[in-house]
Amino acid sequence: METIRLIAGLGNPGPEHQLDRHNAGFWFADTLAHAFDGRFRSERRFNGELSRIEVQGRELLLFKPMTYMNRSGLALQGLCAYRKIAPTEVLVAHDELDLPAGTVRLKRGGGHGGHNGLRDTIAHLGKEFLRLRFGIGHPGSKHDVINYVLRRAPAGDEELILNAVGDAVAAVPTLLEDGEEKAKNRLHSRDAG
Repeated sequence: METIRLIAGLGNPGPEHQLDRHNAGFWFADTLAHAFDGRFRSERRFNGELSRIEVQGRELLLFKPMTYMNRSGLALQGLCAYRKIAPTEVLVAHDELDLPAGTVRLKRGGGHGGHNGLRDTIAHLGKEFLRLRFGIGHPGSKHDVINYVLRRAPAGDEELILNAVGDAVAAVPTLLEDGEEKAKNRLHSRDAG
């Protein structure tokens, strides 16, 4: 069983993007850091912000690339190389257009599905990292995607996404202690209830 050593939240830096749907990965990283008394610090060497937390006696690195979404993988690759972290020991949290707002899914491997942050991460790390996908819904037309992801969700959808973030944070100890399948069962069964 692979142990997760690094959790990366994908998003875009700057206050103008803070509430964008595209920043769901950052929301997760921030919420996780807060839950376990972590503090993010700027790490210029890695082009991002880094935090260390302890979950059930295990040290976990949290990372937010500050390279903008489409260069996320480059920043991640630098950190993984320096820390000798294998791609299979990485969890990448990101927004997901193909899931309804408030849905959260855990999966390993797969393609990028048009997500530029995933595209760059796959280009630099390969496909075998674990993904935590936060549904944000789809605007209906691919021509509207950029404006959609770079805007704030309506209050109802935002609340659903933040609830999913909270549930995912609560599942992290399960992931570290009991592995992917148990964490997946816990997260995926929440939608059925």
